[in-house]
Amino acid sequence: MNLVSVRMITADIKRLVQFFEDATGTTAKWATDDFAELTSGSFTLAIGSTRTLAFFGEGVAQPATNKSIIIEFLVENVDDDYERIKALNSEVVQKPTTMPWGNRSLLFRDPDGNLINFFTPVSDEAKKKFA
Repeated sequence: MNLVSVRMITADIKRLVQFFEDATGTTAKWATDDFAELTSGSFTLAIGSTRTLAFFGEGVAQPATNKSIIIEFLVENVDDDYERIKALNSEVVQKPTTMPWGNRSLLFRDPDGNLINFFTPVSDEAKKKFA
């Protein structure tokens, strides 16, 4: 089994997709007006509008209510990304900080309030883990 994507549901798909394109430097691939994907070499972030929920059943998901998941992106240099993220009018929760487990981490929220972590391994052990 392989985890291949995470899907976010939003009431404003154009705004959220644009935010993630700007934050990641990745161009989304739109399947329909209600569904887009941002893909890296190993993972896909899927974004669907609330209209896509009709295919799954009433009340299965609610946009902008996440309080338990952090979506994490391994980046080359989190300090370089910090200024770009601030410029997106994003809520920065934590400026780049070196964590006890060896990653330098930038925690911020997307327009729907989801927590996003950009991190760069800085300790020898963390660098080995992500090499």
